[in-house]
Amino acid sequence: MKTLFRIAKLLTLSAAFVLGGAHAAEPVKIGIGYPTPLVGPHGAGAKAFEEELNRLVPGRFKVQHYPSGSLGGEREMVESVQLGTLEMAITGTAVIGNFVPEIMVVDLPFLFRDAAHARATLDGPVGQELLAKFSQRGLVGLGFGEIGFRHLTDNKRPIKTPDDLKGLKIRTMENQVHIAAFRTLGALPTPMSWTEVMTSLQQGTIDGQENPISILVSTKLWQVQKYVTLSRHVFTPISFTMSPAFFNKLTPAEQDAVRKAAVAGIKANRKYVDEVETSGVEELRKNGMQVTASVDAADFEKRLAPVYKQYGDKFGDLVTRIKAVK
Repeated sequence: MKTLFRIAKLLTLSAAFVLGGAHAAEPVKIGIGYPTPLVGPHGAGAKAFEEELNRLVPGRFKVQHYPSGSLGGEREMVESVQLGTLEMAITGTAVIGNFVPEIMVVDLPFLFRDAAHARATLDGPVGQELLAKFSQRGLVGLGFGEIGFRHLTDNKRPIKTPDDLKGLKIRTMENQVHIAAFRTLGALPTPMSWTEVMTSLQQGTIDGQENPISILVSTKLWQVQKYVTLSRHVFTPISFTMSPAFFNKLTPAEQDAVRKAAVAGIKANRKYVDEVETSGVEELRKNGMQVTASVDAADFEKRLAPVYKQYGDKFGDLVTRIKAVK
């Protein structure tokens, strides 16, 4: 009887030790890097990702935010995700194009009719086809959010026609299609990481840049720019990208939770963009920016025909399929 009692006591202590150990286990860290402040389109997506992941698997993960390019430029963050030194990044697909060339199709100017067209494309078969390419380049593509349609800003003059761009030093992302487009329009494209842009504008190293309203507002670009032209020349998706070195160590249930959390992050990101698109232009005006409300898109498209010919042929039927999405 005493022997049975001792065995029962040992089993109870063992169970308590196992449960205590499981309870005391440290949460698994997920570092997320992104280029803009915590309050912004990327941050909105990252925070919603964190909240949904904590809801789905309470206590399992601890999300650490690295906003405002604190880990370097977007390209450096993507490289860190590839290497496995960063678990996750939310970056523009224009930078992803340096690793997954097929994604650069979305950077063709005036490709998307509106945000609904872009979202239907990226959430549909074309988007899934592009995400599948990520795994071939050492990345896990979780889905596409956005920062919206890009607009021009500068300190020299209002941009009303393509001729107004001639000679202007315009910062672009490190993306071949963007560089070719601005060069074709007569500008002097200057590719650089976003982390360098504010200082370069303050010092006059560049005359202007181009970004969606959500970025112009969240970074208070009126502090360094005078003119904004609502050109809507390119739609900019962002990708929620994870390191395969991290993702592949997760259980199937945890991987499913991560994917579901990314969907929640994308939804919150788009909601933020929609809200800022509605109120942001007035905020730019209130803070002293001179707004040119529209451009002759047909004129810009005509001037950019060589870019379509140069790059459009590289993407096979993707351009046709994207334009056909309803």
